[in-house]
Amino acid sequence: MTAHPVEGRSGTVAVARPRPAGYPVPMGTRLESIARTTADSHGMFAEGSPVLAMVSGGADSVCLLLWLASLPDIRPGLCVLTVNHLLRGAASDDDEAFVVALCGDLGVPCRVVRYDVAAYAEAERLNLEDAGRRIRYRFAEEESDARVEAAGCALGSGRIAVAHTFDDRMETFLMRLATGAGPTGLMGIPYVRGKVVRPLLDIRRSDVVEYLETRGQGWREDATNSDTSRLRARVRAELLPLFEAINPRFDDALARSLAVLGDEDDLLDSMARAFANDFGERRGGGVRLDRSRMVTLSRPMRRRVVRMALQAAFPESSRIEFEHIEALVDGLSEDGFARDLPEGLRALCEYGTLVISRDPASRAPMAPSLLEVPGTVDLGPAGTVSAEIAGTEPLDAGEMTAVVDADRLRGILTVGSVLPGDRMKPLGMGGTRKLQDVLTDAKVPRRVRHLTPVIRDGVSIVWVAGVRMSEDYRVGPGTVRALRLHWTGPADQEDRA
Repeated sequence: MTAHPVEGRSGTVAVARPRPAGYPVPMGTRLESIARTTADSHGMFAEGSPVLAMVSGGADSVCLLLWLASLPDIRPGLCVLTVNHLLRGAASDDDEAFVVALCGDLGVPCRVVRYDVAAYAEAERLNLEDAGRRIRYRFAEEESDARVEAAGCALGSGRIAVAHTFDDRMETFLMRLATGAGPTGLMGIPYVRGKVVRPLLDIRRSDVVEYLETRGQGWREDATNSDTSRLRARVRAELLPLFEAINPRFDDALARSLAVLGDEDDLLDSMARAFANDFGERRGGGVRLDRSRMVTLSRPMRRRVVRMALQAAFPESSRIEFEHIEALVDGLSEDGFARDLPEGLRALCEYGTLVISRDPASRAPMAPSLLEVPGTVDLGPAGTVSAEIAGTEPLDAGEMTAVVDADRLRGILTVGSVLPGDRMKPLGMGGTRKLQDVLTDAKVPRRVRHLTPVIRDGVSIVWVAGVRMSEDYRVGPGTVRALRLHWTGPADQEDRA
């Protein structure tokens, strides 16, 4: 196998260390043995179910892909998702091309998603790392479910394999130790969370490099990983070497500590889960906790029960900070308590209960979704968007339907919200316009613009549902294949009036 280097482009470099001719490649290695033991001991893979590997082109994810592709029980249902964040120009495109070529060499199906993570981060007021993580896992969940359905396997049986190593776990521990975290936070990266599995979590990054070098397999290096203005890079370059200098077996010592923390965390979680079930209830899209019963618990247990109930009702709240949990625990004893929380949530005390619900005034953009062809995406309160192959004859599509030239699409279709800086070339116009101006001209009220689906092909806006399609995708005399897009809007269409 070879790397696919691109000379003279900043941001990413390709690394290839081919083995000498005749150099033996071991059939079984320490890395393979450890990864298999980790996977089996944590029940990571369901027999016969598809496995989706998230591959960026870096050493860790390339190692994960090679290892999974070598397993006879995994290989038949293995596929890859690579997400181009469009953050580093040509370097991002080169990473994408590298992964596609590697999958071609291995004969593993590969799905490419291109998404403007910077715009999404600005819209959601997130840092780039968090925004990228959300985008990757959102698309991975959808792709995994689609693969499971196509394979006829039980819903939820698919697995999403990611390539975190023990180095990532050590770095996360030190980052959270420096910035503040409780036992659960210090535990950092779990082996299994829902469909997500991490079979390389007991493996050092040095073992990953050795594994690739013995196979002559190249990989891509993201230059931003060496930028010590970023906390993780600084911990990796400065803090971790310091601890290893103090204790050369720091990795073993930390592994033992994390195992103890994990066992105790599991015990406390089981207790908190029981209290959350007894003292709380899910109702009306939110969660309600009985204040009189909650205050009988110790403060540490109250804190854990609040966090568990919150995350069960709102999975996106998993990264709500300690200070917010503390405020909610304090609020259990305050009759007039009310507080805004991240992710568009609001908490208040009423009639002896602490209520946490979605703030009606919040207008968080809809999470981006893949749109299969043919297929339909459920956007919750924003309705559904469907796509199907159509004839090329002219028709009066109406504002809720658009017919576009399928061969002009430059990537897979995604559906999401209006993002800051969006521009499009409206049908019938020669130049581009700000999407906010297009929506203003169409008299779409600001209060419902977050419910207006925007369909993209990974590069450009194809259609703003119910408003205007792009001139770039107009069906014309030379059209060979056409695609019909249809939006079934919110149940209460008057909301858009």
